[in-house]
Amino acid sequence: MQQTSVNTSPAAGGGTLDAVVIGSGIGGLVTASQLAAKGAKVLVLERYLIPGGSGGSFEREGYTFDVGASMIFGFGEKGHTNLLTRALADVGEQQDTIPDPAQLEYHLPGGLNVAVDRNYDRFIARLTALFPHEAAGIRAFYGTCWQVFRCLDAMPLLSLEDPAYLAKVFFKAPLACLGLARWLPVNVGDVARRHISDPALLKFIDMECFCWSVMPADRTPMINAGMVFSDRHAGGINYPRGGVGTIAEHLVRGLERHGGAIRYRSRVTKVVLEGGQAVGVELASGEMIRARRVISNATRWDTFGTLVDPAHTPAAETVWRRRYKPSASFLSLHLGVKAELIPAGSHCHHLLLERWEEMEAEQGTVFVSIPTLLDPALAPPGRHIVHAFTPSAIDTWKGLGPTAYAEAKQAAADRLIRRLESFLPGLGAAITHREVGTPRSHRRFLGRHQGSYGPIPALRLPGLLPMPFNRTGIPGLYCVGDSCFPGQGLNAVAFSGFACAHRVGADLGLNPWALPD
Repeated sequence: MQQTSVNTSPAAGGGTLDAVVIGSGIGGLVTASQLAAKGAKVLVLERYLIPGGSGGSFEREGYTFDVGASMIFGFGEKGHTNLLTRALADVGEQQDTIPDPAQLEYHLPGGLNVAVDRNYDRFIARLTALFPHEAAGIRAFYGTCWQVFRCLDAMPLLSLEDPAYLAKVFFKAPLACLGLARWLPVNVGDVARRHISDPALLKFIDMECFCWSVMPADRTPMINAGMVFSDRHAGGINYPRGGVGTIAEHLVRGLERHGGAIRYRSRVTKVVLEGGQAVGVELASGEMIRARRVISNATRWDTFGTLVDPAHTPAAETVWRRRYKPSASFLSLHLGVKAELIPAGSHCHHLLLERWEEMEAEQGTVFVSIPTLLDPALAPPGRHIVHAFTPSAIDTWKGLGPTAYAEAKQAAADRLIRRLESFLPGLGAAITHREVGTPRSHRRFLGRHQGSYGPIPALRLPGLLPMPFNRTGIPGLYCVGDSCFPGQGLNAVAFSGFACAHRVGADLGLNPWALPD
């Protein structure tokens, strides 16, 4: 993509910027493109060479690897929860996607193997066949998830910080609003135990939650579960043709089409405050860029630990840090393998755990994607991609010099490959290309605090109620992304982007009166 400068960009030319966005992750890009579509003058500043952050892609020797997860929600065709579809359409873009026949296949202790079929009834039938004595409880639990989802899907998902929006959406869908309010303080574990007693099935639901929230059911908000456990059947898992990074590329094109701009190699080092209000940013080069509003797509730890002078950190951020802690980062493997390794009919996404007690442990659970089963063009002919990642804390990798670090990376990768051979026999001998990343890699290239991917509760909290929204205690400064409501995942950060753009749009007087259809 062509890089632009502040002095020549359409957004900056001829007037003061309405908004400057720090970081081009999906949350930041949705915010920026939505604001540009409302007529705001917007500039996005990205420290790296490409957009997308953890929702980006990179190329090596003919392979296109996704930086983060390849299991994508948000590309449905109906309702309001298809937020990636809607974000692109709002700026004149469309993403070509490939439907996945299953969300993922679980490989769990005790030989418990479950594939989550795109078709809801087939998934329920498969799970019921494994736990026939819990047939009623299974239907009741997942049926409750559908209740939550229908509430979400009945209303445009914008800023819960805007009283005008809340009034309009209540008038439009009062029952959905009341239903949603009921579930905001509830966690999944409470609902699951109400209907299910089998310990093994409850462990499975723990893993269902951990797969995308990195938390067991007792600490996973019911709102999030309602979205994920139902949307995988309603909108389905749909892989973006060309790799996950194409989503960010489309959003950048939509941003530029509406007069916005993005600058790469532009690392923000400071949010500039005047009279206690955010008025712009300062770059590593010393350049200052002024704007009416500043939006940080950095984590809240980085925003208020690095970009904002600690003396100006609002009290609410200190409270938030007591309630939440950074999630673990990941040890990641990006492998090119011989195509004959992957059996015909294999599922694209897998989750592996050998012992229940290691679900939350360092390098315990392993997530695996084989995106070339859906889009063969991501790899050279006769090759597949195997992408594996497992939670890993940055403390595991501290204090290692260059040689020790390189050796530790390769040893950890070798151990992970041996584990993957439990369902991909012969993997080690079939590898033709190998990339290894650690939390240090994620911190370096993505600029994320400890290389983490969003917050997790430091204690048991009531659902989503304690999660911060987009406004901060500093006037003119907003946050967006996975450390804001509703949390991690591309569709979730797209929700955060819609909400942030709506809140900023209200503050700038740019929002239309009518709600989106």
